[in-house]
Amino acid sequence: MRKTNLSASEALEKLKEGNQRYLSSGTNSGDVSPQIREKTGKEGQTPYAIVITCSDSRVIPESIFSAGIGEVFVIRVAGNVIAGHQLGSIEYAADHLGSNLVVVLGHTHCGAVGAAINDEPAGYVKLLTDEIRKAIGQEKDELRACRLNVQRSVSVIEESLGLPKPELEGLKVCGAVYDIESGSVEFMD
Repeated sequence: MRKTNLSASEALEKLKEGNQRYLSSGTNSGDVSPQIREKTGKEGQTPYAIVITCSDSRVIPESIFSAGIGEVFVIRVAGNVIAGHQLGSIEYAADHLGSNLVVVLGHTHCGAVGAAINDEPAGYVKLLTDEIRKAIGQEKDELRACRLNVQRSVSVIEESLGLPKPELEGLKVCGAVYDIESGSVEFMD
């Protein structure tokens, strides 16, 4: 039986409230105390949301959403593209940890999106930019390209996991864009 905690709408509201606290805070207001480390070490984690985001060092989901230890299950990959490993991680967090909300969090000034627009990378980076190009086509505006990339990742998750699916009932997937300069998150759903 699937474990659950907050509903998708409750989790989304908690993320929005956390981002509002972050906008006026100088430090992370999430609980990172020795007590929460001990508690989650003994009792396990119960993240209320799954956040798939870019590996960019300026994008720190726990801070952006004022979350502490055990509150958000973060999956990071450059360009927030979705493949098998990310899908497996999402399934795990939804099924075994009870998370009901999946947020694909893109961001402004994304190097991977910029590379997909402007460069012809080689090596393993090409795997990322090829995925992003599937989303953005010929789009040259960075913000529109970012949104298209987020939308594609949302669609890939929903289609790949076959949502809605009885064993993942209550799971919602939405997109968002983080502005690295202002700190605000715009939810696309």
